[in-house]
Amino acid sequence: MKHSLKRAVMAAAALLTIGFISAPVQADTLVDNVQGMTIGSDGRVIHFTGLVITTDGHVREVLGRGDKRPRDVDYQVDGKGQVMLPGMVDAHLHVMDVGFNALTLDLSQTNSLAEALDAIRDFATRNPGRPWILGQGWNHEKWGLGRFPTAAELDAILPDRPVWLQRVDGHAAWANSLAIKTAGVDAKTADPAGGRIIRMAGTRAPQGVFVDNARELVQRVVPQPRPEDRDLALRKAQAQLFARGVTAVADMGTSIEDWQTYRRAGDIGTLKLRIMAYADSLQSMSLIAGPRPTPWLYQDRLRLNGLKLYLDGALGSRGALLKQPYHDEAGHSGLPRLSPAQLRNLMSRAAMENFQVAVHAIGDAANAEVLDAIEELSESYQGDRRWRIEHAQIVDPADLARFGRHGVIASMQPLHQPSDRLMAEARLGPDRLAGAYAWHSMISNGSRLAFGSDAPVELPDAFAGIAAAISRTDANGQPFGGWLPAEAVTREQALSAFTADAAYAGFAEGKFGRLLPGERADFILVDRDPLLASPADIRATRVLETWINGEKVYPLAD
Repeated sequence: MKHSLKRAVMAAAALLTIGFISAPVQADTLVDNVQGMTIGSDGRVIHFTGLVITTDGHVREVLGRGDKRPRDVDYQVDGKGQVMLPGMVDAHLHVMDVGFNALTLDLSQTNSLAEALDAIRDFATRNPGRPWILGQGWNHEKWGLGRFPTAAELDAILPDRPVWLQRVDGHAAWANSLAIKTAGVDAKTADPAGGRIIRMAGTRAPQGVFVDNARELVQRVVPQPRPEDRDLALRKAQAQLFARGVTAVADMGTSIEDWQTYRRAGDIGTLKLRIMAYADSLQSMSLIAGPRPTPWLYQDRLRLNGLKLYLDGALGSRGALLKQPYHDEAGHSGLPRLSPAQLRNLMSRAAMENFQVAVHAIGDAANAEVLDAIEELSESYQGDRRWRIEHAQIVDPADLARFGRHGVIASMQPLHQPSDRLMAEARLGPDRLAGAYAWHSMISNGSRLAFGSDAPVELPDAFAGIAAAISRTDANGQPFGGWLPAEAVTREQALSAFTADAAYAGFAEGKFGRLLPGERADFILVDRDPLLASPADIRATRVLETWINGEKVYPLAD
């Protein structure tokens, strides 16, 4: 009996082995009949008509019009002649903020203080159980207010619940009197380092707006979201990004709570977005990753790359650090959020353990300081560091050439330029704009340009970003001929900055960002060719389908 059983087991094993050998090695998918384009290793556009995708989500073959189609595929998808592009890689946004914005009050579409107050009142009425009214997106420059809004204006419509509203740039917040009182802030409260309490004229009483590090005075008493709130926010963020064709992002300022949210989603298979994370502090960096950057997790969907630092604030709230005082506020040159020594110590602490460093710098003085620090630290920390400067909005022309040294990444957001144009002119005056939003100069000086949106500051709309990058105009085509048009880039350069170069900026080249053999099959189908359309038509691009890892994630079947 024992010998018979042994022979039966051996025979069954032999049959299974024969079956495995004779079965197809891969259950691949052919996506055919597309007008495909991707960025080659030389930066030039490659055109193709079909892709073969492996079962594990990689590109196996890129097929031209005359290439023979493989027969060893299990599935075939007809692209119906639509334009196929690599999935958009947003080089700078805030994932959880995108999601939370969908769950709280959004004031980004309001065009006046009166409209904003109406929206706040309506939101409070529709949400009577919320202990705090939280929101974001207000922009007093867009309202034409000529000043910051006040607590008294919020008190007039909502005196009995705390109100806390982030400015569109995330560098200032607006509170009502109850929120200020709850936080224990009064006329005796000093401005924190790197922050500014806007005060009533002629007094030290808080007026209602808190800039940069001063926001923490109130933020510390705002109720924190629960894990289930965070999970919902991540689902909302992914849905919004996929609908716009964004398949991968650099998440700037990842907290330990954010990271755990991503891990929960990854563990149960609902994390589809690719996230290159940059910790919000040294503490978070160490808690998340320990002594070195994490490995790629969940089929190249999540990695802690490095550390995000803030050196200054934003132009809109006059927190950007300038070499000369603001044109529209004499004697004020911005808010340094770190001293030169603190900046170098933090950058060195991250670099010594091979974490990538990304530094927020908007004003010309801030950009110069980061460049100085990079030059100094590069003597000790050599190799492929890919130091990142986030935003690099206002740069002294004398400093532009320095971006090409030491492999500095210029991580910039094209939509900031049309949004900020008039405000930048007011803040700087007509004689200090030569290095503003200088995309072409960055490329010309040898810096790698990575484009993003800074969502939720701007919409995560890569096509609107491409249109702005090639035209230097807004959605209405203004100003005619473009604003500082010599700083426009080509269509190919803009597409690369939103795909291959944005992936490179996060050490993800070879994994995603290009539709080439061996990379992940992340692609979108759209209704027009951005290399042929006008800027206005590019802005109107409609994303038809979004695929990540060879799986369609937008639109999903009902």
